[in-house]
Amino acid sequence: MSQEVNLTKLDSVFDRHQGEEGVLIPVLQDAQEIYGYLSEEVLVTVGKRLGIPMSRIYGVVTFYAQFYLTPRGRHTVRVCRGTACHVRGGKNIRKAVQQFLGVEENETTSDSKFTFETVACLGACALSPVLLVDKNYYGKLTPGKVAQVLKQYA
Repeated sequence: MSQEVNLTKLDSVFDRHQGEEGVLIPVLQDAQEIYGYLSEEVLVTVGKRLGIPMSRIYGVVTFYAQFYLTPRGRHTVRVCRGTACHVRGGKNIRKAVQQFLGVEENETTSDSKFTFETVACLGACALSPVLLVDKNYYGKLTPGKVAQVLKQYA
């Protein structure tokens, strides 16, 4: 991704938020929407255009879980670590996902198809153990069902 393309795409973001107060987070959200993550190049450009030091920008992007500093996979796979899921075998679901994808937590597959995360709770305790792929919930899982679910996205 060349700097010219970055600057061109970011110009529309800065134009949209011109004159607004407290635009750092909305600008970062819009930039991430465009690129899929926030590269150092994008962060430097945001800092220069908004006159905000990089230390403050990094403070914001590392505090909020919604921001990503590395490229993400096309599909995000989230496994619940909540109590209900844990009691009903969530640890085995996590291991099955790791085995199928060949990555650890918070990693992206080498083909950029999947990013794997665990979360504190997916809010679907009655379906535990639960797996979320993008916005699709899969419940009452067994390790054997994990491969069937993920093959749909491969």
